[in-house]
Amino acid sequence: MARIAEAQEATTAAEGVRVTDRRRVVLDDSPEGVRVQDATGAAEPSLKPKYVEELEARTRAAEGLAIDVQARFEQVRAELRRETDEIRQRLARTADERVQRDRAAFIASLLPVLDNLQLAIKAAEGGGSIEALLDGLRGTASGYENALSAAGAEPFKALGETFDPELHEAVDTTEVEPARDNTITAEYSRGYRLGNQLLRPARVQVGKNRQPSAISHQPDRADDIEW
Repeated sequence: MARIAEAQEATTAAEGVRVTDRRRVVLDDSPEGVRVQDATGAAEPSLKPKYVEELEARTRAAEGLAIDVQARFEQVRAELRRETDEIRQRLARTADERVQRDRAAFIASLLPVLDNLQLAIKAAEGGGSIEALLDGLRGTASGYENALSAAGAEPFKALGETFDPELHEAVDTTEVEPARDNTITAEYSRGYRLGNQLLRPARVQVGKNRQPSAISHQPDRADDIEW
């Protein structure tokens, strides 16, 4: 509530004229703080320059706008956080489902291999012919290779290639002519790749030329030197 203090009457003697100040000073909590009213109660014009009042008004408007912008920013950030969490969870579920599908497909591709092995075992136990047993084993190997190929694993050629320690594992060596030095002469187990990744190096035999290389000797021409 505004507090109104009556101004003391000020009597000034100037050339025999008596002047009485009947203005009232109003103290309140408004931004202006102190306002001066005349005897009728009407507020006198502010003593601040107009540009100061305009700056204060702009400052208050800017503060209100900043509060609104901050509130909007917090709202947008909360929405983005919620959407990001939902996307992350959805991607995780999709990845898990894909892994499950790939695993199921790979296991399903191995089932025919197991079937062929079981048939080969039954044929051997029943006294089947060697040819029938071999047919069963060939079918098993073919089914296994098909399963690996479906999973993306592919064998690579080694026999006749130059030995590469990044791709081949040398099990033993054999003597060969110089033209076949460091060439793979036998393959004991195939190597496999999965895309650009090496799954297993090929286990191979490497040809080595063990003959000593011919060393050229310069003839002794000491007798030709004239003293």
